[in-house]
Amino acid sequence: MQNQLRVYNSLSKKKEIFEPINPPFVGMYVCGPTVYSDVHLGNVRTFLSFDIIYRYLKHLGFKVRYVRNITDVGHLESDSDDGEDKIGKKAKLENLEPMEIVQRYTNDFHRVTAQFNILDPDIEPSATGHIQEQIKMIETLIEKGFAYEVNGSVYFDVSKYNETEKYGILSGRVLEELMAGSRTLDGQEEKRNSVDFALWKKASPAHIMRWKSPWSIGFPGWHLECSVMSTKYLGNAFDIHGGGMDLKFPHHECEIAQCVGATGKQPVKYWLHANMLTVNGQKMSKSLGNSFLPHELFAGSHDLLKEPYSPMTVRFFMLQSHYSSTLDFSNDALKAAAKGYKKMINGLVLAKQLKFHEDASVEMQEKTIEQIKGIIDNCYRALNDDFNTAQAIAQIFNLLKKINSIATGNLKCSELGKETFDLLMSTYVTLVEDVLGLQEEKPSNISGMIDIIIDLYKKAKSAKDYEQVDAIRASLKSHGVVLKDMKETVGWAYEEL
Repeated sequence: MQNQLRVYNSLSKKKEIFEPINPPFVGMYVCGPTVYSDVHLGNVRTFLSFDIIYRYLKHLGFKVRYVRNITDVGHLESDSDDGEDKIGKKAKLENLEPMEIVQRYTNDFHRVTAQFNILDPDIEPSATGHIQEQIKMIETLIEKGFAYEVNGSVYFDVSKYNETEKYGILSGRVLEELMAGSRTLDGQEEKRNSVDFALWKKASPAHIMRWKSPWSIGFPGWHLECSVMSTKYLGNAFDIHGGGMDLKFPHHECEIAQCVGATGKQPVKYWLHANMLTVNGQKMSKSLGNSFLPHELFAGSHDLLKEPYSPMTVRFFMLQSHYSSTLDFSNDALKAAAKGYKKMINGLVLAKQLKFHEDASVEMQEKTIEQIKGIIDNCYRALNDDFNTAQAIAQIFNLLKKINSIATGNLKCSELGKETFDLLMSTYVTLVEDVLGLQEEKPSNISGMIDIIIDLYKKAKSAKDYEQVDAIRASLKSHGVVLKDMKETVGWAYEEL
């Protein structure tokens, strides 16, 4: 493309030229959802950000294997490595099997990603489907001296690891400071050090989800599944690992330690992190009452919302900020995004409709042609700068100005020549649909639209304009709708083929 792709690597803390380990193949792993809680907008932003990265890498011609896991064990997410079985708790409350809870939330996650036009990954493995592989990695870590067993539980020995490696290499944390600042927490008495984290936990009698292991009947630690599944499907060293900024420490830090301890290799070349959402300048959280669920946005049912916003409006809104920057939700920002989205989609409709018309009397304008090519270069220059969709959108709107000029007749097709005309239209369509992933949201209220047409039909009948009556009937029938003249009114039905 116009220049080389550069990405900001959280490991090196700088932008680097993207050079896959085994070009043109790219291995990308993203930490997926925990399927025992609703999908919030913060989750959506993370998966949407990596959807753009996935789409753009494919657009550039890379062969991407995108792996996104499902966390369905329902286990630990606390500093103490001692938490409630979230899936088990819900299963008991609703008198369901744990995997029914898992399936319900997995289905909901897929429904939400489909609403936002987020592409499915190439592989979507689950933690419960890889218990044996997790046990195997624990055994390897014990053999290499990086893990120890106590009372049926197994912990990663961070101090031992830090003798030869650097724990905190991704997040910049210093082990001595972590140990000095750590709190005394329940369940810590088994550990050699407070910073050690669980690889396997012996299950309490109340813990529903449990498996046999060489150490106890229990369940794997939270961090282990991603190390196991990423390396299983992408190899011991792969290109991109991503997730939300909140996962950088401790989750991704622990992943690095586990993989290096087991294989002796740094597992990931480029670490990428999506930043958080704020609402009117405050961090989005349930406790503050400013955390939105997608369906609340679509219905406008949250107290902080003045009106509903469509999935593509929200997608467009999120793309107006770089994925690594914080993004602030507000009604004004969403209303502006709705306007911008419709403007861009109107351009998409135009770009698909406009046809090149040759006019021999019109000379090609080299200055205009070079200007269009320059704008296209700028679009790619923005996307090649760490997938900067915000800057790319500004340049795409500059392309739209040229398309609108052609539609109004202020710019003649022949001034561009067919090659540049086709380049302008195809680039706009490709960037909007394939890279940004924006879709045309067509009106869903078919009944209301048909009622308007029926009103025109009635007026044509009253005026005895039978040519118009027949035209309306034929037009509706071509779209699978038939009109029914009844004694007092006019009705409609779907055509029965």
